[in-house]
Amino acid sequence: MKVKDRMSVEVITVEMNTSLTEAFRLMKENNIRRLPVVDKGRLTGIITLTDLNQAAPSSATSLSIHELNYLLAKTKIKDILPKKQKVLTIGPENYIETAAKIMRENKVSGLPVMEQDKLVGIVTETDIFDALIDILGVNRAHSRIDCFVKDPPGSLAEVTGLIAEKGINILNAVVYFDNKSQRYKMILRIEELKYEPLLEELQKRGYEIESVIVRESGEE
Repeated sequence: MKVKDRMSVEVITVEMNTSLTEAFRLMKENNIRRLPVVDKGRLTGIITLTDLNQAAPSSATSLSIHELNYLLAKTKIKDILPKKQKVLTIGPENYIETAAKIMRENKVSGLPVMEQDKLVGIVTETDIFDALIDILGVNRAHSRIDCFVKDPPGSLAEVTGLIAEKGINILNAVVYFDNKSQRYKMILRIEELKYEPLLEELQKRGYEIESVIVRESGEE
């Protein structure tokens, strides 16, 4: 799954001379927490709700509401935007896991999507979460089987072949190294609530079953 499949393409932006009042309004009305900053059509930064809150006068101030509103209207994005802000971006053809890795490593919750120096979208942590939910198939009724593989090479092919023989649809199958147990673990989600025959066959073939969960509603 690529970034272009999950990004929002109708990106709301602000300019350097946009007031904090306007920026607050845009975030509230559109239920967003970040705004790319453009200057003469070029992406120059990104402002978050946290940035705006930190720049706004404290609620403990002795200023009147009119004075507060005046300051917010007078203060511009250019006044609070770091002069040497490093703008992290990603391309639409990058994979969604690449976006997740960049966000995690840099502790940011959103990335502007650039294509040939043009802002074409934005991808956020919510988009990443939604993609993960869809990839794992957790919104559909399923049985989840967690087991330890007996021998990583060929294990996934063996198990998927077994499931195919039984005419069961696979929602997803993942094999990863579990650091805690120091063994490879396989997570299977199958579109079948009566998992017992498959479970019995897996155990016969040497797979150690850790747990089985049935989700009739598809909720995790």
